[in-house]
Amino acid sequence: MDMIYICTLFVIGFIGSFLSGMLGIGGAIIKYPMLLYIPPLFGFTAFTAHEVSGISALDVLFVSLAGVLAFRNGGYLNKSLITVMGISVLFGTLIGSFASHQLSEETVNIVYGILALLAAIMMFIPKKQIDNLPLDQVTFNKPLAVVITFLVGIGSGVVGAGGGFLLIPIMLLILRIPTRMTIASSLAITFISSIAGSFGKIATGQVDYYSALIVIIAGLIAAPLGAKISKTMNTKALQGILVVLIFGTAIKIWIDIL
Repeated sequence: MDMIYICTLFVIGFIGSFLSGMLGIGGAIIKYPMLLYIPPLFGFTAFTAHEVSGISALDVLFVSLAGVLAFRNGGYLNKSLITVMGISVLFGTLIGSFASHQLSEETVNIVYGILALLAAIMMFIPKKQIDNLPLDQVTFNKPLAVVITFLVGIGSGVVGAGGGFLLIPIMLLILRIPTRMTIASSLAITFISSIAGSFGKIATGQVDYYSALIVIIAGLIAAPLGAKISKTMNTKALQGILVVLIFGTAIKIWIDIL
């Protein structure tokens, strides 16, 4: 395969996964538009929305796991939060990933656009200071978390995302989880979600395995680096970066849809 093609996919995977590890997202919010728009700029055949969602699903599975391992020390992984939201998102994602096979490419892109726009709006809403709360005193509304995460899982399953880009603002704004715990725990929840998402995409034949392998290899290198940097960054700066990324990709996808 053309070396330029391999390098293009590698760079996409590296950038997306570096930001994934740093911000606690699976990376699909960034890689989805990059995979959709960048390869054609270099003269390569464009991926379909279904192929992009398939590559993203498989990539998120490995990258989110790498991110979780990087955060395993420090007490930022909230087991109760991960268990409750993880089980809920697992079922939602399974439904969405299988249903996506029946949807048109435009519909898949619209679902992505809606999710990205919702995430951007929630990130812009001011939040009360919660980062000074001791990690062992963090509590949350479990029934609310279950319902919200299930719905997020359905949408995420459609576009091949783990849902981290939407779960993070939900955990910060609605469930009121401290930022660093949100970043670490959302990676674990995203990993659980991506298990179901990958299974659904593989079962319905939506994965380009060779391209996915290149993106995954780049991701496994980049995600731990991003997670390491995240531990030393100001939490306000992390939230600001996430807002810019989500809002920018939401605008781009809606311009193309409309």
